[in-house]
Amino acid sequence: MDSLLQTSAAYLIEFCGKITDRSVGSEGNRAASQYFHNIISSFGWVIETQEFDAIDWIDGGASLRCGEVAFEIKVSPYSMGCTVEGQLIAISSVDELERSDMAGKMLLLHGDIAREQLMPKNFVFYNPEEHQRIISLLEKGGPKAIICATGRNASLAGGVYPFPLIEDGDFDIPSVYMTEEEGERLLSCAGKTISLNSISIRVPGKGFNTIARKGSLSGRRIVITAHIDAKKGTPGAIDNATGIVVLLLLAELLNNYAGNNFLEIVALNGEDYYAVPGQMRYLRDYQDRFDQIALNINIDGAGFKQGMSALSFYGLNEDVEKKIKKVISNYAGLTEGAQWVQGDHSMFIQNGCPAIAVTSDWFSAHIDSQEITHTPKDNIDIVDCAKLVEIAQALNVFIRNI
Repeated sequence: MDSLLQTSAAYLIEFCGKITDRSVGSEGNRAASQYFHNIISSFGWVIETQEFDAIDWIDGGASLRCGEVAFEIKVSPYSMGCTVEGQLIAISSVDELERSDMAGKMLLLHGDIAREQLMPKNFVFYNPEEHQRIISLLEKGGPKAIICATGRNASLAGGVYPFPLIEDGDFDIPSVYMTEEEGERLLSCAGKTISLNSISIRVPGKGFNTIARKGSLSGRRIVITAHIDAKKGTPGAIDNATGIVVLLLLAELLNNYAGNNFLEIVALNGEDYYAVPGQMRYLRDYQDRFDQIALNINIDGAGFKQGMSALSFYGLNEDVEKKIKKVISNYAGLTEGAQWVQGDHSMFIQNGCPAIAVTSDWFSAHIDSQEITHTPKDNIDIVDCAKLVEIAQALNVFIRNI
């Protein structure tokens, strides 16, 4: 236990301290993937890498003025940059947007239309029709730039306030965002000329998934996943360096695995990135083999210092569910938790695979109010590494007994 505890702490420091940026497309992201590759291959696993194109992003800041009055704004991640001015029009609903003549104007989105982060235009896993309609209307309408006044929406945007309404490298209208309070101030400028300077640079880059395999090729395929990327500007300890640490601990515990199953440990790359490129690459390569997957186990948001570790179940057969519940009962820090969908296990569930999701019970209970994920508060100080060791040990026992 002491050795695994020290190892987990060392891994966490590497991913959240020595590597300062794990956002997809960045040098830090590639360094994190390479570190994971080096460690897991040292335990005798056979490795495959799946490379893909990605965009890194440089935020140079932005300024917004109406005459002599300045407003506090942030650059929307992965937006195009701009230096523009024009008449400001304000829109608070989709119906208003549909009726609006926004061509060549500066557009303020506020109120109901800005209540939740818009899904990226090419995001395939969850993309409400209303979001698609908004994006389509904006692209057809042709405003010079979009200013978004947003509130809080922890369940979709994490703990950040304000949240970027638009975070999409495939959307080419420049956009910035501000708090609801700044939005109220800016409303007084409707009909007036405002000027915006936004320094935002898209940088072509690369990323890759790392897949480690061990076991009998003729056996049932068990896929254990966690995402290695983090939001730009956050250490991403709980979201999701801890999941990657559990994968490495589990790989070490299973290094002598000689069971009947075929094990696949996957560091997916893109869950916190607008285009989920790692997940899309994995789907493209293995779409025709999902029927071979007997079980997915996904770790995301594990190891929070408060509360217990929670395991939730999706479509398990009676025998597997009985075995995982027995394992849980033997570990004081584990509990059965409520189902949640904001993770990579959803990709497997949507493709008909049974799944187990591992997270922190505190986060699933506070998903609509927490102010930690996607912010600098998500650092190693909020992690209890003993919980990561416990999860890895429990999964080791479970996997060896199914």
